[in-house]
Amino acid sequence: MKTIFLGMAAFLFTVASQAQNQNVTGVTKTTVTTVKDSDGQKTQVKKQDVQEIQNIELKDANSNTLNKEVKTTPVQVTSVTQITNPDGTTRTVDMDRSSYYESNGQKYKVSLDAAGYTIRSDQNTKPALLRKTSTNSYIYRTRNKTAIGYFDTNGNLVIETYDDKSDKVMVETYKVVK
Repeated sequence: MKTIFLGMAAFLFTVASQAQNQNVTGVTKTTVTTVKDSDGQKTQVKKQDVQEIQNIELKDANSNTLNKEVKTTPVQVTSVTQITNPDGTTRTVDMDRSSYYESNGQKYKVSLDAAGYTIRSDQNTKPALLRKTSTNSYIYRTRNKTAIGYFDTNGNLVIETYDDKSDKVMVETYKVVK
C-alpha cells in the first residue's frame, strides 16, 4: 500500500513538472483619477489588463541534439480595459482609443469618460462627446452638431456629417498622432 501511494505521488509529480508549450505574460495597470469640484470629489478607476501569449516551438524538433534552438513565433496580445465610474458602475472597453489626434492643423485629445469618450481641444471650452452604438460606431455630439464616427483600420477617427444644403455626407478625418 505504501509503495502504491509513493508510486502515485511520483507519477503526479513528474506529470506536473513537464515543460509548457506557451509563454504567457500578464500585466495589470491601474490608474486612479480624482477630480475635486464644487460637487465634491469624484474618483474614476481605470484597470487595464494586457496579456501576451507566445507559442514555444523548436527550430528542429525531430533532431537528436540535446540543446535545441527556439523558433520565434508571433505574439498574440489581448488588452481589456475596465473603467469604474464615480457612481460605482463598471464598463469594459475592448480597445482603448485614448490618444492625441490632429485635424486641419489643430490637435485634439480623445480620452475615456464614464459613458464613452470626450474630445477636447485648446479652443473648445465644452468637450465633444463620442458615445458607442450597437453597430461598432460612435455618435459624435457637439454643441451644434451631431454626426456618426468610427475608427478606421489605421486608428484614425473618421466623422461623417450629413449636409442638408448639398445633400451630401461630409467626411472629416482626425489622424492619430504617434
